[in-house]
Amino acid sequence: MEDIAKAAGLSKAAIYLYFPSKMALLEALIEAKVAPLANQAQSLAAAGAADPLMALRMLATAAAYRAGDAKVFAVPRLVIGISGRFPEIADYYRTNVVEKARAALEALIDAGKAKGVIRDIDSKAVTRAFIGPLFFEAMWTHVLRGESAFADPHTLIEQHFDILLNGLEQRA
Repeated sequence: MEDIAKAAGLSKAAIYLYFPSKMALLEALIEAKVAPLANQAQSLAAAGAADPLMALRMLATAAAYRAGDAKVFAVPRLVIGISGRFPEIADYYRTNVVEKARAALEALIDAGKAKGVIRDIDSKAVTRAFIGPLFFEAMWTHVLRGESAFADPHTLIEQHFDILLNGLEQRA
């Protein structure tokens, strides 16, 4: 809390005027920076059943833009870093971000299977294959300081979808 107060130009006591605990501060950070993507995923899943592949592409593009922002990716990075000492924040993040996003992706994949545009395949496995490369790219860029594919998110997503969909599309 002292580091946060210092970075904000406030006293530690002032931080506690706004947030009653470290947990409340971390929850607010998650809600402000990364939960909107999970909420967007839920909205797209609800609205995107008519064209699940387009909804998946839109969601991946939104995720790439958000993950390309170092300030946004700092939140999951922080959660990973403190999860051993604060398992409750990892639980909060998993419940309010990861599980919502995964459920939305699984719903879109299931909608694609129902429409016949995605072959019969394990939706949970596809969801992991969908998220994994984007998460790796964010780690590569923001943690390992490798060259960033986020400079051109459109190309990143098109390549990701080319690889992913060639394994998902219904085969004649």
